[in-house]
Amino acid sequence: MYKNNDDVLNIVYKINENLTYDVDNKGVVTILEKQNHKVQNFFRKLKFKIPEYKKIAFDEYASFVFLQIDGIKTVKEIGEALELKFGDKAHPVYERLLLFLNHIEVNSRYITKFEN
Repeated sequence: MYKNNDDVLNIVYKINENLTYDVDNKGVVTILEKQNHKVQNFFRKLKFKIPEYKKIAFDEYASFVFLQIDGIKTVKEIGEALELKFGDKAHPVYERLLLFLNHIEVNSRYITKFEN
């Protein structure tokens, strides 16, 4: 699919439109996943305390990367911003960044590749 590293670094992602998330005053992102499975709704009717949302809080690195995803910036630009903000603590930048982006795209479906 991708011919070389430049192809991978030029991928642009966007946040899925139906994703709900909050950002606190420290810039930490919390993903809110609606829990509306039939079983959960059934137990709610029986007065069980099942939260409507499952909350997934990102750490400072993941939050920073997530907030960079805008449908405009490439993976390379996000990596450069990550390295500028966190310096050596972000290394190896692109290995970690690509792993994270792949996870939140494929497994969690929080983001998708943006096609022009």
